[in-house]
Amino acid sequence: MHAPKDNQRRTLDRVLSKFGLGSRTEARSWIGAGRVTVNGKKIQTPDFWVDPENDRVALDGHPLTARQKQYLLLYKPKGYLTTYKDPEGRPTVYDLLGGVKDFVFPVGRLDQDTTGLLILTNDSTFGDHITSPQSKVPKTYLVKASVLLQEEQLDRLRQGIALDDGPTRPAVVKHIRDGAKYTFFEITITEGRNRQVRRMVEALGAKVLKLVRTGIAGIEIGPLEIGKYRNLSEEEVVALGGTVKKPSRSGRPQASRANPGEAPRRNGRLRSGADETRRRGRNG
Repeated sequence: MHAPKDNQRRTLDRVLSKFGLGSRTEARSWIGAGRVTVNGKKIQTPDFWVDPENDRVALDGHPLTARQKQYLLLYKPKGYLTTYKDPEGRPTVYDLLGGVKDFVFPVGRLDQDTTGLLILTNDSTFGDHITSPQSKVPKTYLVKASVLLQEEQLDRLRQGIALDDGPTRPAVVKHIRDGAKYTFFEITITEGRNRQVRRMVEALGAKVLKLVRTGIAGIEIGPLEIGKYRNLSEEEVVALGGTVKKPSRSGRPQASRANPGEAPRRNGRLRSGADETRRRGRNG
């Protein structure tokens, strides 16, 4: 089925998921079971296109209503999958979200062995903005490489390095320290390809022994304990390109949005994601 030209329209399973009712897999199951109607008509095709603003969508006879927007920051531990359910029964990040009533989805992914900052939300526009390559949202990682890297090798990362899916954008790289056998460095990228940082290091002839995402657009983990989550502040949401409603002088709600690439403020000054990122896990 071809997608309509109207950018507002979405497939039915996606609409159900983005309303915070559950994952797209669950939504497809509900649709197939005949539990969903559109404008009073039962629809059992998950790829059926609807306009969530104008079409009347209901689950079990209950019309969909917009949920309160949620924006969470989770300190993901090693060994957890960034998925809703795992067929093999391995732990997922959802096992760490006790107390979160509405369905939220990860903004981008961290692989099972990667730790650090993971944002989850039920705001699809917000999530799409952060993950879109066009947004160039900076993401900062602390890397422990399996060998001692020379400055010339780090320069290759700074200039952009060839991968099997094309050259990367230039990265901001800061050499942290060398151990007896390993190099620790910080890298900030503005892309989100699959296993990108690991593949960039492998292109240098090394392996990643430890990978921690420490920041996104200047948002940091801070004192948050591993395996715990917190709500993003309104200031952080705006800094990441989201919108919050603030009262205007007339008393009516007004949306506020950050300038592209703007980092959150501390003591009235903007922070740089690459320069201000706190060091976590340096000892590997």
